[in-house]
Amino acid sequence: MFAAENGLRGDPRLKAISDAIRVVPNFPKPGIMFQDITTLVSNHKAFKDVVDIFVDRYRDMGISVVAGVEARGFIFAPAIALAIGAKFIPLRKPGKLPGEVITEAYELEYGNDCLEMHLGAVQRGDRVLVIDDLVATGGTLSAAIRLLERVGAEVVECACVIGLPEAKVIKKNGRRRLDGKPLYILVEPRQ
Repeated sequence: MFAAENGLRGDPRLKAISDAIRVVPNFPKPGIMFQDITTLVSNHKAFKDVVDIFVDRYRDMGISVVAGVEARGFIFAPAIALAIGAKFIPLRKPGKLPGEVITEAYELEYGNDCLEMHLGAVQRGDRVLVIDDLVATGGTLSAAIRLLERVGAEVVECACVIGLPEAKVIKKNGRRRLDGKPLYILVEPRQ
């Protein structure tokens, strides 16, 4: 669901957040309209608005862990975790975490990838919020959910700054990728 559908319709912070995102055409390849959040996070007010909206939503949900997806989820997740009194854990690409990890492979539109998490970072029964900057097909978030649930955590919701309308977050066979987990999105991609 989009923030505008959940009580924030007309909230000027959403327009400011959207306006702060720079669109870079044809990056990293022709036809892609890259949503560059570096301009968002360098804008103190817009960055604070993102964090504040997420904190307002999650502060009373009993979240014990905020999991940030590499790499841009790392920008938002620690600030949210700190503000709601939860711990932050990184979900990283292969080979980036020292020590014992568990891995979850997933398919992308153009190949395969993996997410890893430290073994023991999340405990059975932890209530987890997964944060990333952008959701397109839902493949990465779906892998994050599977990884966390494998160790007994309860994924309460996934949240992204930018996302396609939920109807487009689907598998190739038409099933929703997030297996019924709620998805909260602040703004749609800019063109």
